Amino acid sequence: MKRENKRKIRIISWVIFILYLVMMVYFLFFSEQMGRTPEDHYRYNLVPFTEIKRYLRYRHKIGNFNVLLNLLGNVLCFLPFGYVIPILTQRQTWLRMALLSMLASVLVELLQLISMLGSCDVDDIILNTLGGLLGYLLFVLSRKVVRMHSKRHAQKGGV
Repeated sequence: MKRENKRKIRIISWVIFILYLVMMVYFLFFSEQMGRTPEDHYRYNLVPFTEIKRYLRYRHKIGNFNVLLNLLGNVLCFLPFGYVIPILTQRQTWLRMALLSMLASVLVELLQLISMLGSCDVDDIILNTLGGLLGYLLFVLSRKVVRMHSKRHAQKGGV
């Protein structure tokens, strides 16, 4: 890929990443629709898989939409993180992405604990880390597709 194209992709990626961070801050700390209002008592969970099991066990009472919103939403909200970070940093492995995703999620959960907005939940860290890894997997796969396409294009004589 040409140097100029790589530069454009990085600039666009930075813009997307900054917009992503702004949206994440809003939904995680300010969105009243997501339950981000201060309450008299604060809930937190430090036991892995407790909330995941609870959501799955009581899905008929909670509702499938709320179960998907919580479980799948935590995975999906970190997909862009796992996809864009390798573009911005250019030197990532699945282990580094797992650590970065986990650290970013721990930061979010600690901020929620301190601010008492949302809920601090170790299960969110697990699901967010999984989302970051899935985003990284999508990045790796899309990079392979682009390279295969570029290789074919070069073999055809740049037509």
